[in-house]
Parts: sequence; structure tokens; C-alpha cells
Amino acid sequence: MTKDTENRLMQGIAIALLTEDREQSATLTNRLESTHLTRMVFSNVGFPQGPSDTVLRQLQDQRADIVLVDIDPQNPQRAIRTIELIHANTSEATIFAVGDMKQPMNIVSAMRAGAREFLDRSAGAEALIEAFGRFSASLSRAQRSAGKARIFTFLNAKGGAGATTTAVNTAVALQQTHGRVVLVDLANLGHCALQLNLRPQFTVMDAFQNLHRMDGGLLDGLMTPFNSGLHLLAGSQQPHNTIATASEIAKLFDLLVSQYNFVVVDCSGRLDAATQIVCDLSNAVLLVTQTDVVSLWSAGRIQTFLQEGSGRDRLRVVLNRYKKIPGFSDEDVEKATNCKVLWKVPNNFQVVGPAIDKGSPVALQEHQEIGRSYLGLAAELAGASPSAEGTLSLLYQHDKGESKKRSPGRLIVSPARAGQ
Repeated sequence: MTKDTENRLMQGIAIALLTEDREQSATLTNRLESTHLTRMVFSNVGFPQGPSDTVLRQLQDQRADIVLVDIDPQNPQRAIRTIELIHANTSEATIFAVGDMKQPMNIVSAMRAGAREFLDRSAGAEALIEAFGRFSASLSRAQRSAGKARIFTFLNAKGGAGATTTAVNTAVALQQTHGRVVLVDLANLGHCALQLNLRPQFTVMDAFQNLHRMDGGLLDGLMTPFNSGLHLLAGSQQPHNTIATASEIAKLFDLLVSQYNFVVVDCSGRLDAATQIVCDLSNAVLLVTQTDVVSLWSAGRIQTFLQEGSGRDRLRVVLNRYKKIPGFSDEDVEKATNCKVLWKVPNNFQVVGPAIDKGSPVALQEHQEIGRSYLGLAAELAGASPSAEGTLSLLYQHDKGESKKRSPGRLIVSPARAGQ
């Protein structure tokens, strides 16, 4: 934290408030004043219409630390566009969204647009104080200026397809080559710790139960370190019926992306509302499947399931235990699953099986073809170049052989809506 920033915070956190409701403006102003932590530097009823709007210039001139954007539950899109506009044009300000916690898609949209916190419209002084405390603590972390991490989520097309093994090895490979990687085990029953030969003291359930007081220090204390430097937020060690809410998931992942370069998520065979939210927050969703009829049939149904959220736009297939089948092409896989093929992991159970039993990921065995395959997948994900809109451009693996003959096809992974 710079001396200038520290002096500004001593005077109170500078708040700018944007809403379309005059009564809501007065209500939020009173709640902010009751915290005794803030000073209002700008308030406006109405949203900016474009980059040249005077409202944006005033936000910059007043040097607001936090911009609160109120989301009308009946018409949220204008507020979401405003968050995107502020995020793209006002780099110094942190955006807090204020809206209805019962509308999970608004929470996800606001977070993806650039909001750092999502607060309930009825939040009292205590909730505001906690949020401002997290903001103040975040300013002292060097990672805050490094930008947000990329999130890669792995799903099984059917049980035993290998999502956990693929997630673990991709995370290990990313850590080897890029550093500061966290592996989050969101499976109903966590197996990542077993594949890393770790004995976690805390799990992701502890994180969700302590979100009300979560900061970087507490989050770090919940991690189980692997010897390569990888951090594991372990999965539940017992079956459970607890399902995190959309706001809880968004808050946890917002903190994770501020602490790490890459967040790798293992959802395994979990298919519920929580999975949809995580997929919507992800930069890429990798559906791990094999080339048998049941796996491909299941993959197609999962693609349909994810159509309910924006996660469908980031869904791509990873063919695990791959063996070339005469007369069966990548195009056949894509037609059966309605998803593009991104990567193929070769079949080598003689190496993978013992590695899982010993808790020694094959990504550490660079002399093995399968180890090099995971390193290649990690490099493909990490090396995808972002566009001005924040999208990622990934080259299809099976197009590479033809890249000299024609322009390569590209997989577009977008926080909004992606296309080819």
C-alpha cells in the first residue's frame, strides 16, 4: 500500500454511488454513513452511457476508492453494462455491486463484468464494514495489481472418465511452468488429496463456513501445500448435502483469483446449481471423456445441461485415455457431444495407475509421453492470448497439423458470450 493510499484511507474510504433509484440512493447513503468508515465523494442517479460520459470523468477526477453500482432486480442489464464500462475505463477504482442475493445469474454477471464484491440490497452496517475491511486488506497485497487469475474447471462425462486425474496433473503442470496455482476440489467427495498423497486439515467446506471473516491470510491457512508449490483447497472428506449459494461461490472465487495466477477446479461428476455457477465463472470448462458410446452420450447431455448458463460457451472436450480408432474422427466426437475437441491425453494406464496409488502425479514425469501431454495442455491453457475484451484464444490441438496449410481454427473463451 502506498503512502498516498494509506493517507486517503485514514480520511475514510472514498465512495462513489451510482443508482437509477433516488430513494435507493438516499437509503444507501445513510447506511454508508453509519459505518463511519467512508466519505461520499460522488453520487449520481443514472448510469454513464459510454466511455466519454461525464459521469466517468467525474469518477476519475474524484479518485473514488470504491464505486457502488446498484442493480435494479427488475432490469439488471443496464447496471451490468455500467460495471463493464467502469471496469474498462477506470482502473483505479474497485467496483462493488449491490443487488438481490436471490438472483444468482445477476451475481455471476456482476462478478464477471468486474465487480469485486456483491452486497445484498438490504445489507446493514455490519455487512458493509466486513466488505470494507476486505477491501482495505486487499490493498496491502501485491497480487491485487497483477490482475485476476484464469479459472479452468474440469468435469467428468461419466464416472471414472478421469476428470480428477486430469485436473490434478494440469494443476501440477501449471505450477511447474507458471507458479502460484491453486487446485480447488469441489467434488461431492474429494479425491484430489489422495492423488497428491496429502492429508488436509481443512476443506473447501471450512472456506464456505468462514466466508463472513475470510481474507487472504485465513484463506492461505486453509490450504494444503504440495511439494511442488501447488496449493490444494481440499474437497470434503465425507459425503454431505450442503450446497453453497451463488453469492458464496462468487465471493470465494473472487478472493482466489486475487491470490493466484491460475485456479484449477475439479468438479468431477458433480452436476448441480453450484457446478453451473462455477462454470459460468470459469474461463474454460474442460469436459473429460473417452471415446466409448456411453461417455459421448453423457457428454452431449452435460452440454445440454450447461446451456442453462453462459458456461456452455466455454465448454470443450478433453479426450482421456485416447487411442486412435480407424474411421472415427474428431469430427465424429464433436458431432456426438456438440462440443469442440481441445486436447487428447494418451492411454497409458501402466504409468498412470501406479502414479495415482503413490500420490505422485505423472505431470512430474517429463520423460513419459503422458507427462508431456499434461504439460502441453497446461501450456495451451496458460498461453492463450487475451483480447481487448478479455477473451482467450485457444488453438484446437487437432488443427495444429494443418496450421501450415490453412488459418487455424480458434476456440474463443469469453466472460460474456463466446463464439468461434
